[in-house]
Amino acid sequence: MTKSHPADLIVMVLDGASSHRANDLPIPENIRLWALPPYAPELNPQEHVWDELREKEFPNRVFKHLDTVIRQLVQGLPRLGADQERLRRLTAWPCTVGLNLKAH
Repeated sequence: MTKSHPADLIVMVLDGASSHRANDLPIPENIRLWALPPYAPELNPQEHVWDELREKEFPNRVFKHLDTVIRQLVQGLPRLGADQERLRRLTAWPCTVGLNLKAH
């Protein structure tokens, strides 16, 4: 079980990148890995969340320092997180909502 969310079932979407593979990584009991087909980032709901953040929080902006980017992200993430309907539109697709994820 994960320490932060022991009572939750967590689905982690993997986009097939080679850097997302480990043969000996222990997976907690309440986490399910859902691998997407290779070369299909448009199927990853998280990609749409990042696109939304880029469009709404960083439009036509150039930053001189990474600290400024981080500050903007720290301000923008809670705004996006508070808008549950927008997040649902970005991520709750029929193929993900309809998953039958059984715990062992």
